[in-house]
Amino acid sequence: MTRLCEAYIIAQSVEEALQALASADEPSCLLAGGSDLLLELQQGNRPRVHTLVDVTGIEEMCALEVREDSLFIGASVTLARLANSSRVKIHAMALAEAAALMGNPQVCNVATIGGNVAHALPAADGTISLLALDAQVEVADPNGRRRVPLQSLFKGPGVSTLDPGREVLVGFHLPLQENGQASAFTRRVNPQGIALAILNMAIWLQREDDRLIDIRMAVGPSGPIPRRMHSAEEVLRQQVPSKDIHTKAVEALRTEAHFRTSSHRATAEYRQQLAGVLLEEALSGAWHRAGTR
Repeated sequence: MTRLCEAYIIAQSVEEALQALASADEPSCLLAGGSDLLLELQQGNRPRVHTLVDVTGIEEMCALEVREDSLFIGASVTLARLANSSRVKIHAMALAEAAALMGNPQVCNVATIGGNVAHALPAADGTISLLALDAQVEVADPNGRRRVPLQSLFKGPGVSTLDPGREVLVGFHLPLQENGQASAFTRRVNPQGIALAILNMAIWLQREDDRLIDIRMAVGPSGPIPRRMHSAEEVLRQQVPSKDIHTKAVEALRTEAHFRTSSHRATAEYRQQLAGVLLEEALSGAWHRAGTR
C-alpha cells in the first residue's frame, strides 16, 4: 500500500493541533474524516504531505451544542450526526437535509462538515446550506481565535483562504431559530451517483402571517465560489408570495447566477430551468415549516 505521509500525529486539543502544524516538516495537513483527502492522496490527485495531524480526538471540534445565542457545530462533527441531530433539525433543518444526502451511510459516518466546507467546492451541499443559515466560522491560529463570515473562506474552485499549515477550522456558529423562521434544502444529482449535484439550493426565511419578512438563499454551483443570491432575495423580501413574485424571483436568480455547462453535470440551459424548480421546492418547504413553528 502506498505510504500517504511520513508522520502521523493525533492531537487532543486545538492548541496541540496548532503546535503540531507549526513544528511539522512541510507540507502538513489536518485530517478528520478523510473521505476526500485520503482518496485524493491515494490516487495522486493531491501533492504528498509530510505530516497528517488527526483532529478527530479533539472534544471541542466534535461538539454539537447550543451556546448562549447560537448553535455550535464542531468541524469534526460527522454528516450522520448532523442528519440525525434533533438540535440541528430544530435550528438548521436545511443542514440536516443536506447532510443526509451527501453520501452513503459508510461515508456519512466518517465524513465531517469541516472537511466538506474546507474543500471549497462551489456546490458543496454543506456549504450551500450553511450560507443560507448565516453561519459564522471559528478559526484558530497561533495568534488566537476569530469568527469570520463563511463566505470569506472561499477564493476559487477548490481553493480556500484557510492556511492549512497554520490554521484550524474549529467549527461553525449558527443563529438559533425563532418562531416564524425555518429553512430547507433541495438538489438534483446525476443518475449515475450522488457525489455531484447538478444544482442545489438552500433557503432560510422568516414569515409573519402571509408575508415573507426576510430570506437568505444560496445556490450552487452558481460561479467559482459558493455565494448567496442577493437579487432574488430582494425580490422576495417583504412580499406576499404569489405566482407573479415567484416568476420575478426566478428571473432575478437566473440573471444573478453564473450557470455554466459541465460535461460531468449538466448544460447551463438545463440549470437555468432547474433553478426555478428548486426555488419552488425550497421556498415552499421552508414557508410551510415556518408556519407551524
